[in-house]
Amino acid sequence: MMDVAVNVIMVVYGAAMLFIFLHSISDAHLIYHYLKASQKETGLSSSVIFQPKVTVQLPLYNEMYVAERLLNAVASLSYPQQQLEIQVLDDSTDETSTFIADKIKALRSSGVNIQHIQRNNREGYKAGALKNGLSKASGEFVAIFDADFIPSPDFIQQTIPSFSDSAVGMVQTRWSHVNKNNSLLTNLQAMALDGHFSIEQNGRNAAGFFINFNGTAGVWRKQCIIDAGNWQADTLTEDLDLSYRAQLKGWKFKYLENVTAPAELPPLISALKSQQFRWTKGGAETAKKHLKTLLFSRQPFNVKWHGVFHLVNNLGFVSIITCALLTVPLLFVKEHYPSYSLYFKYVTFTVFSFFVFGLHYSIAYSKNSAGTISNKLPGFLKTFPLFMSLYLGLSLNNAIGVLEGYFGKKSGFIRTPKFNMTGKKQNTFSNQYVQQKLSWLTITEGLFALYFTYGIVQAVYLKNYVSVPFLLMAATGFIMVFVWSMQERKMKKIPVKQTGD
Repeated sequence: MMDVAVNVIMVVYGAAMLFIFLHSISDAHLIYHYLKASQKETGLSSSVIFQPKVTVQLPLYNEMYVAERLLNAVASLSYPQQQLEIQVLDDSTDETSTFIADKIKALRSSGVNIQHIQRNNREGYKAGALKNGLSKASGEFVAIFDADFIPSPDFIQQTIPSFSDSAVGMVQTRWSHVNKNNSLLTNLQAMALDGHFSIEQNGRNAAGFFINFNGTAGVWRKQCIIDAGNWQADTLTEDLDLSYRAQLKGWKFKYLENVTAPAELPPLISALKSQQFRWTKGGAETAKKHLKTLLFSRQPFNVKWHGVFHLVNNLGFVSIITCALLTVPLLFVKEHYPSYSLYFKYVTFTVFSFFVFGLHYSIAYSKNSAGTISNKLPGFLKTFPLFMSLYLGLSLNNAIGVLEGYFGKKSGFIRTPKFNMTGKKQNTFSNQYVQQKLSWLTITEGLFALYFTYGIVQAVYLKNYVSVPFLLMAATGFIMVFVWSMQERKMKKIPVKQTGD
């Protein structure tokens, strides 16, 4: 019976490691294309070739802390007023709506063409709001900004020229971070997002592979949205869903790394977990929806290969938590089952995956950090292990989202609380949208922290020092997530003032 259990562990562990290895091959290919494209990088021209009508859509739901900042930024866009239309897609159920109405009235009196569009319900969540607004939009192009973004005045001037090619259906820009240095948590998130926007988006786009609209800080050709089937709410990642439908219909996407859109990073672990859960679950739902179509499409092999790993990349969290949990029993297998020694030699190929992962984020860190290489290296070496630890600590939360997505468990669109961060260090927060209940997930994360700490002790006792670094990062990650989650329960709670359904 014990031999059967050991065989099962070895097969499951091997399958998880194989997925990570194959994904790292895909990632290495993207790094190659990113570096190749960087050598040919040219300066960005901001001259406007043409000035079509543009509709700016601002989907909002209970955003009392950041609504004014967003409206002020969008009202300051330097684009001909007669060619600019702003839609505030307000699904709020609290005092945000009243504040927005007053703000819009003031902006209209100063000549801004801005509409306040409200619905009787949140049907379709963000996708439903965008679709409803699109039916009323007069612009040929549609720029979309989430509540936590602060677009620069020349944003439209920098993006619209890319649509001079009639085949281009969407232009995505890079996110920058107004509160990157607020805390360790925001700093580590910035590293993750910089890796995505620098290596993944740029590498895919440079090679002609599919990329995705990131839900905000991008511009769509209205005809592209309609031709691809409009916004649909059957996944939690309506942005990724529409991106694949549009590109599978032949529309081209363009990514502009040199155009940035400042935004706020979630400063609390609960907000980050909520955001990550929605992204990973929605990604799994989108993969279920489009994998078959992609595989049987007439796209080249490389486009299909990268498209598949793009859609299923969140399975990496399932693989990571599986490997982490099985590392502890594998300590005893290695000690008491010498017949598996060859197996353990084979799995050392995963060192390649770690190297690729490190290279991916070191390039992005260097690209997005100030100073010389000699100054950046110590910062990266200090930050990267903590970055890996954090996302190991989030792997349980994210893996649950992925599995719910693939098994078809439906859930609502849970927005990420915003805080109107200033970029200064801030240790206390008051926010009426933050949930402070002690969940079974937080308790489990605390138990996992103990489990991996036990694993470190056993690894040292059995002199299996090779496993210590990974177990140390896993223990550190779950301790970080658990401690931060418990600290948030002490935050001051402000009751939400509801204004209706």
